Amino acid sequence: MRHFLLAAAAVALVTSGPVLAQSAAERTAAAALEAAPVWDGHNDVPIQLRSRFGNVIGDFDFSDTLDTQTSERRAMHSDLARLRQGMVGAQWWSVYVSPSLPEAEAVQATIEQIDVTKRLIARYPDALQLALTADDVEQAMGAGRIASLMGMEGGHSIGSSLAVLRQMYAMGARYMTLTHGKTLSWADSATDAPQHGGLNAFGMDVVREMNRIGMLVDLSHVSEEAMMDALDVAQAPVIFSHSGARAITGHLRNVPDSVLARLPENGGIVMAVALPWFITEDLRQHSASRAAEEARLEALYPGLPDTVEAQLAKWDAENREPVSTISDLADHIDHIRDVAGIDHIGIGGDYDGMPTGPIGMEDVTGYPALFAELAQRGYSQEDLEKIASRNMMRVMREAEAYAASVTDMAPLEYRAGEPRDAAD
Repeated sequence: MRHFLLAAAAVALVTSGPVLAQSAAERTAAAALEAAPVWDGHNDVPIQLRSRFGNVIGDFDFSDTLDTQTSERRAMHSDLARLRQGMVGAQWWSVYVSPSLPEAEAVQATIEQIDVTKRLIARYPDALQLALTADDVEQAMGAGRIASLMGMEGGHSIGSSLAVLRQMYAMGARYMTLTHGKTLSWADSATDAPQHGGLNAFGMDVVREMNRIGMLVDLSHVSEEAMMDALDVAQAPVIFSHSGARAITGHLRNVPDSVLARLPENGGIVMAVALPWFITEDLRQHSASRAAEEARLEALYPGLPDTVEAQLAKWDAENREPVSTISDLADHIDHIRDVAGIDHIGIGGDYDGMPTGPIGMEDVTGYPALFAELAQRGYSQEDLEKIASRNMMRVMREAEAYAASVTDMAPLEYRAGEPRDAAD
């Protein structure tokens, strides 16, 4: 691992000045990330490959994606050079597809995303390595490669079928976010009207079967009630692959204290997200106010879009958008630590799935700055190593250990065509 880490550290030092200019906090952060590089919980490069290139990547250069900016799109947040600069040693790649797709189409699209992710990894064997187990992650990082794992973002990806779930695991998916932005026939989303009061009976069976086969249960995007139901059922640690603390920023995508308080018993982790609207309350409130103003103007000036646009521009000039900072993200990490404990924190940036990260963390190069901020706040090197990757490593090993302990348990079965929304 050392040649990869030293190369990444050298790049980081170029951007931060001479070694002698480093603060004590920066030295602590650098030492932590050399010992335990970041294992990031969520990166949306695969959907960028789909939306920008139609999954045709023969001419795509992942060594440097700064030239991907167009008149309609910002440049991608991730590439091999910047992942190394950000001290990323392991990455969960999100094989996301839209929850608006019919289930059969979602299943096919997810398989296509798994395929393009594997093809991307295979094109860069010196830099990336497919990882299916915790041992694989350890081996890849030790060899100086970025361990590359795949997680499905949304239960629509299995088409309400445990058989499809098992086959997604066989193809390499190692976590599944139970929902995305829409409520499913078996699970409530945090950002859609609830139908089940959490998970229904089939949803609970999905959690049981994921535990049985060793797939991590990801509770980002689900409702608070669904989080609670999953924790009631789960026999292995859960993850929140990219979420913040709701007590700091009230977005319903974030994790409430009621759930954070239960994480120590379960052993799970919240991988702190960098998406500005999830971590900066002033920005969330501003966004809501702007949406309300736009709706008001459309009601006042029906059929006059140019007038609406001009009036909204005037509102924008008078109501400047607040900024999101590294300090805001660190506040979320502080709160998760205070409620759940240092053993239940990770990092889940959500890069390439948002317009930009906070100031100082606009792309994947920003992790050393975040860890320096945490060190400045008094986090020890041991604390920082846990947040960077050791907590995630523990979670994955515990999930694998539980699966290994129940190999005599039969797969859960449903008759073909049987309803999946039966009551408990």
